[in-house]
Amino acid sequence: MSISPGTRLGPYEIVSPIGAGGMGEVYRAKDTRLDRTVAIKILPAHFSNDPVRKQRFEREAKAISGLNHPNICTLHDVGSQDGIDYLVMEYVEGESLAQRLIKGPLPVDQALKVGREIADALDKAHRHGIIHRDFKPGNVMLTKSGAKLLDFGLARPASSAASIATLTVTTAQPPPVTQEGTIVGTFQYMSPEQVEGKELDARSDIFSLGAVLYEMVTGQRAFEGKSQLSVASAILEKEPVPISTIKPMSPRSLDHIIRRCLAKDPDDRWQTARDVALELHSIAQNNSVTPSTAVPGVQRRGAYREWVAWGLASVLLIATGYFLFRPQVMLDLRQFAIYTSILPPDKHRIERSSLGVLSPDGRFLVFPAYPSEGSGQLWLRPLNSLTSRPLPGTEGGYGAFWSPDSQWIAFFSGSNLKKISVEGGAPIVICHALDGRGGSWGPDGTILLVPGVSISVYSVPATGGSPKTVTQLDKSLQELTHRWPIFLPDGKHFLFFSRGPENAIYAGTLGSSERKLILKNDSNAIYVEPGYLLFARNGDLMAQPFDARRIELSGTAIRIADSVPTEGITQHALFSASNNGIVSIQPKIGRLVQPAWTDRSGKTLETLAEPAMFNDIAVSPDGQKTAFVITDPQDGSLNIWLFDLRGHQKTRLTSESSVGYSPVWSPNGQEIVFTSNRLGGPKLFKIPTSGVGQAELFLPSKDIGYPRSWSSDGRYIAYSGRPIDEPDKWGYWIAPTFGDKKPYRLIEALGFGRADFSPDGKWLAYQSNETGHSEVYIVPFPEANQRVPVSSGGGAVPKWSPDGKELYYLAGDGTIMSASIQLGKNGPQVINTQRLFKTNGMIFDVAPDGKRFLIFKDAEDQPTSAITVISNWSKALQK
Repeated sequence: MSISPGTRLGPYEIVSPIGAGGMGEVYRAKDTRLDRTVAIKILPAHFSNDPVRKQRFEREAKAISGLNHPNICTLHDVGSQDGIDYLVMEYVEGESLAQRLIKGPLPVDQALKVGREIADALDKAHRHGIIHRDFKPGNVMLTKSGAKLLDFGLARPASSAASIATLTVTTAQPPPVTQEGTIVGTFQYMSPEQVEGKELDARSDIFSLGAVLYEMVTGQRAFEGKSQLSVASAILEKEPVPISTIKPMSPRSLDHIIRRCLAKDPDDRWQTARDVALELHSIAQNNSVTPSTAVPGVQRRGAYREWVAWGLASVLLIATGYFLFRPQVMLDLRQFAIYTSILPPDKHRIERSSLGVLSPDGRFLVFPAYPSEGSGQLWLRPLNSLTSRPLPGTEGGYGAFWSPDSQWIAFFSGSNLKKISVEGGAPIVICHALDGRGGSWGPDGTILLVPGVSISVYSVPATGGSPKTVTQLDKSLQELTHRWPIFLPDGKHFLFFSRGPENAIYAGTLGSSERKLILKNDSNAIYVEPGYLLFARNGDLMAQPFDARRIELSGTAIRIADSVPTEGITQHALFSASNNGIVSIQPKIGRLVQPAWTDRSGKTLETLAEPAMFNDIAVSPDGQKTAFVITDPQDGSLNIWLFDLRGHQKTRLTSESSVGYSPVWSPNGQEIVFTSNRLGGPKLFKIPTSGVGQAELFLPSKDIGYPRSWSSDGRYIAYSGRPIDEPDKWGYWIAPTFGDKKPYRLIEALGFGRADFSPDGKWLAYQSNETGHSEVYIVPFPEANQRVPVSSGGGAVPKWSPDGKELYYLAGDGTIMSASIQLGKNGPQVINTQRLFKTNGMIFDVAPDGKRFLIFKDAEDQPTSAITVISNWSKALQK
């Protein structure tokens, strides 16, 4: 129940709600007798009739009343009025440890102080025979006077196990309310015995203390999972990543303390909280923190630059010593461009499109790597090391870019722009960014970013905030988007790529709408010291002198490397560079997959075609053919191919020099509508599937779009897109194939989402990111006057079953889901949802018989996916 401000509970006047505690609601109140602010915790009236809850509440009052400690919230009074039981406690001002950890890990000295105070508070409770049982960051307040332990709502008398000899219980204790086998507490911080519902003693709190200490130091939880079951499994079976891996400068002794707290067997843990407090105090007193490992990059920046030139060269020197040594002569390798390769971590792959990015000072390379199953994450490779380490919390991360001092990495993930320290810790959200297309971090802390497709450049403080528009699309140039911004050294001017009928690189200025044409090119460019513009052209990496003060090119462009891939869809050249003469280039061949038929359990029935860089898939209405989109590794172009399922013959349908993708079959199977960039932007075309005839523009207007579904009666095509001159009109649009054929927007939504008409054409299923992550919905067609959510926890690529009784979609982990749909007068109802089988997360389609799925399976033999690193690249200019 809620209590209104002004309500009196005895002598206490309610001022405002504070929040919810373990077993009740908490309010700020005024003690009218002593004129002081207090916190009142109530047990709602309808809980008072529950003897178990009421007994827990009474037990909390008795537990707190005997605990007089500077780091435990003080109990002032207890009372009951109008069926409401309440506690009156010390009002604590500050922020919770949970709120503080949102900003990142605590400095080691502060973590030691907070940990020592809370361990001491737990020891006090344990010595009075009380186990907290719900110790977590949310129950610790950080105040000016120190940490305070709160919320004993789940507290209970401690076990009298002989192993806890130091506990002194001076009064007879009532039997426990919670029986063995019942689980109470917060999953991420539970001990193994708590997860299993066993009898607990004080050592359970010590395990929870270890989990909280781990999070304070690293900024991430010791045990993570996508569900309570997976978290519980991790607590019972797995060990957390050593803090030395995440926080290399942390003391070895602190790692030992936390690991012993987190021992699975209570007998292997510290036996009292006082032991933990004394150990933490010892580390703080010594103040001679011995790092677990040396942190790459704490040397002088000049030393690193010298090492980069000599260290990488030494590898080549050993391998080819014969050519580099002559009698009485040793060549100066700093005069040569040195080439080497960085391989992916063990049992991982580096995908072509997942760009690795060098830090400005050339000390690090950050790149996404992918395991054989599951989503990838960012990895950090110091260039003076032979190993890479993962950056926990960066799952699904892409589009990374660096702070100017090379201490922070910004990246896109989960519809947000985030940042993470090179020393580790939890990522910090900077702003919302639905589908990032590049970013750059300026010297004054301003970040330029493109937070979505087909929009312009925005800016946001690195400390966080709401992005603000920096550039405007020029309608006269028919620009589709600005992307891939790069700051120039002054932090005021920047470069960006303009995509349209004529692609080009422009220079812009913060606070001004003026721009300057720098170079006409089909992909992005970057500026590097000591004054060069690097860009890709026809697969070659070019360098041309660039005056950053006058903002103009000079001289001629010279090729410094070949085999530089460019992504056709995003028009992003896959290379990066530091400011001290190092370049990295992504592998040319990407992830190879094969199309395969499976049954509803995921069992492979038939494999089609040879492995290739497939991107999209669409089965013909009669089930006899399928359309595939395949990337050409040579030039990055995408083309549509038809595969005859009867004769297993593959023929090329489109001949694109840029991109052709997103194929959708007409109901009679005689045409395919698709997206092409042949006229300077993603526009809808159609082409006969017979192979006779040329592709022609489907929408005479200048609208840009990506076809998603063709209604069974042939009268409507649903596509995601917008008018070319209205960047804010993104959504799902309907293009009639009759009458004036004028498109209209049915649903407002951002991005490249998929949609599918129901077999009877009366419903449209679609995906939308409006909640911050993708989910699947159903709306009636053509009105769209109601909306029914289908997925929860992530959903994409909706596909109707041929009978319209099921809606399939991809869950966030790549599992194909089936939602049973009942269509009635009141609209569709989701009866139940079940998991069918897990895929690699790529798009799929359903056979007309509804019994088979066409998916992409990862090829068994993947190409070697190494990143090429070139040191002293400027020496290639002298060739």
